[in-house]
Amino acid sequence: MLERLSWKKLAVELLFFCVPALLLGLLIDHVLLLLLLSTFAALGWHFYNLLKLSKWLWLDRSITPPPGNGTWEPLFYGLYQMQQRNRRRRRELTLLIKRFRSGAESLPDGVVLMTDEGQLFWCNRLAQHLLSFRWPEDNGQHILNLLRYPEFSHYLKSQNFERPLTLQLNSDRYIEFRIMPYSIGQLLMVVRDVTVMRQMDGSRSNFFANVSHELRTPLTVLQGYLEMLNDDTLVGPMRTKALSTMQEQSRRMESLVQQLLTLSRIEAAPTLDLTEQVDIPAMLRMLQQEAITLSGGCHRIVFRINESLKVYGNEEQLRSAVSNLVYNSVKHTPEGTTIEVCWQRTAGGAQFQVSDNGPGISSEHLIHLTERFYRVDKARSRNTGGSGLGLAIVKHALSHHDARLDIFSDIGLGSRFVFTIPNRLIVDMKLTENPITD
Repeated sequence: MLERLSWKKLAVELLFFCVPALLLGLLIDHVLLLLLLSTFAALGWHFYNLLKLSKWLWLDRSITPPPGNGTWEPLFYGLYQMQQRNRRRRRELTLLIKRFRSGAESLPDGVVLMTDEGQLFWCNRLAQHLLSFRWPEDNGQHILNLLRYPEFSHYLKSQNFERPLTLQLNSDRYIEFRIMPYSIGQLLMVVRDVTVMRQMDGSRSNFFANVSHELRTPLTVLQGYLEMLNDDTLVGPMRTKALSTMQEQSRRMESLVQQLLTLSRIEAAPTLDLTEQVDIPAMLRMLQQEAITLSGGCHRIVFRINESLKVYGNEEQLRSAVSNLVYNSVKHTPEGTTIEVCWQRTAGGAQFQVSDNGPGISSEHLIHLTERFYRVDKARSRNTGGSGLGLAIVKHALSHHDARLDIFSDIGLGSRFVFTIPNRLIVDMKLTENPITD
């Protein structure tokens, strides 16, 4: 085991050169000359080792240092050990950087590293996607050359990062920026896509505005009639009409509240356990009688039902879906319309379809029909008691069963509402009628 260089070793090496010269000089009576020669020999030895060290450091690409003797051996070995320690540290730092970048790539937010002057030197893939950065082409670019927004420029230059900055980018995304000191002379910027949150806030505001609007009309009617009743100005037939109108408006509000509760319950429902057998044919037989009663004989209603076609799912949600589709078809088509309800097996699964030969719906309305409170003919919908929530309930109920509502309609050719329950949720009647027993 080599030890570090010490004064003792240096003295021993000096004696190694000087003592033989001194003894030989005493014998031949040339002490000073031989001591001078021994000194030059020692210098030559050290110069030779210095040249070997310089060649190894600057020219030789080998990892192992050249062999050394005497006092040079611990120096070469010490340099080799220092080199090995530096390599280990570089490997550890490289591994640490890889772990940091791997962790940053796994984050749900974009991460951008830059100097305090704004020069970009790393970003993860999500930040590249959200901000349209090109990596590594944008390495070293100033962040303000890549994000040309006056609000962001003011936010960065103000150096006040206590609150995040939210911007709508040219891609129509809403992005939240958070900047914080990361290290000496470095800044860490966290980028988050808050587009969905903004849309949800907008939907929530619209929802409350629509609910308030829908409730305001019946409440205004009720308040007006109640004031007239309080003044005893309504008597006879007018009083009867007022009471009838108030009852109608109260039923309308009750229906609206009930549909809102149903929609809220369906939207807030966790992932359903789709193991319950739902007897859709029995459900449709009951629904057929209700539809005929609701129609009052003004429509021709035809049900075509596959009596053996049952599915797994949530009975309450499927009942809401099919009943809303059938009731809407009866309520929103004129007298004399033929309405056909089909429940059949197809290659894609169990298909439910409601079609009519009514006036149809314009194409610009089709993509909005499943939105809350959207109505094609608002005046007529209010007259028929429609709230604009039925198809929204259908949409969310079907989403829990991996199904989607498709709407097809042409002016003058009628409308067709279709959804298909996937094959994996269809009950195999052979297995249910002949269960396997041990």
